[in-house]
Amino acid sequence: MPSQFSIHVAKENLKFSAAHFIAYRGFREPLHGHNYQVGVRVEGDLTGTGYVVDFGLIKKLTREIVDRIDERTIIPERSDCLQIERLPPGKVRVIYENDEFLFPAADVFLAPIVHSSAEELARYLWDELYSALKARGAADHVSAIEISVAEGPGQAAIFRKETTP
Repeated sequence: MPSQFSIHVAKENLKFSAAHFIAYRGFREPLHGHNYQVGVRVEGDLTGTGYVVDFGLIKKLTREIVDRIDERTIIPERSDCLQIERLPPGKVRVIYENDEFLFPAADVFLAPIVHSSAEELARYLWDELYSALKARGAADHVSAIEISVAEGPGQAAIFRKETTP
């Protein structure tokens, strides 16, 4: 039987500001930034405490994840068209066709994704949140998680996936 309960968290502080660019063979958009807003919906059965998952835990874990991205340049380390090199001392060089970027390593978030789209960021956040919930034993009653990543008002990507027992 499908779950009957869900919680939704979309607090003002579940946000991050980051620069990025979408690139694929033959196309690269300019480096630019967004003030991303994150929303989380968790579906599942009630626990003995009367919660699906405590709101406070979802806010804390999501905040920890987005803090790793905040005020960074997102570089998709699984890209099939970017060459990414870590250079000493503390630099990251990114090459796309005839364009070259050189960033301080501390200013870069190397994301385990192919493109730095809101869609892939939503999936990355899903993976990180689910792993964090499992590590704390808080995923047992969770049947699905949905993550939204808005690049601006009225423009969001959503990733939803059922969890596996």
